Amino acid sequence: IALCDEHGMGGHREWGMCSRGWALAEPGLTQDGLDLMRERIDALRAKNILAGVDYFLGVSTQILNKVGDVPKGLASLGEAFDVARSTNQPVWLAEFARLRGELLVQDGAAEAEAEASLREALTIARRQEAKSLELRAATSLARLWQRQGKKEGARELLASVYGWFTEGFDTADLREAKGLLDALV
Repeated sequence: IALCDEHGMGGHREWGMCSRGWALAEPGLTQDGLDLMRERIDALRAKNILAGVDYFLGVSTQILNKVGDVPKGLASLGEAFDVARSTNQPVWLAEFARLRGELLVQDGAAEAEAEASLREALTIARRQEAKSLELRAATSLARLWQRQGKKEGARELLASVYGWFTEGFDTADLREAKGLLDALV
């Protein structure tokens, strides 16, 4: 942020401020972090800089999901989808579909719709050959299936994706997948 200020790099500064908001929100300053992110996302949009906006809207959605604010999470996610589609930037569509599924699971009223979103996330990640996003989607879908009593299908799905990885087993996503696999035995 300081280097951006020094060199007059406004767009990059806004991205840095979004990251600062994320850093505030993660350890518990949730509203302060979300407010800062929203302010900077709006500033980027006002400058007609849409690169990265969908990503930070996705991050905001992730935080809102963590704190259980389903309506605001779905609204943020709707914006993320709109920006990604309008800018023809499909990089995070699998993650957005996964987050929609997670929010719908949390809402509890639409399990079929949640499962459809998680399956969509898997399909997109596979089409893009995005193994990390595929792992996240498979973990979320396996968790839903576990809740529904479909442990065998959950284990098969998750094991097939998890088995692709040969390194990085200390990362959060792989640790979470391994913990779920162990629970599905």
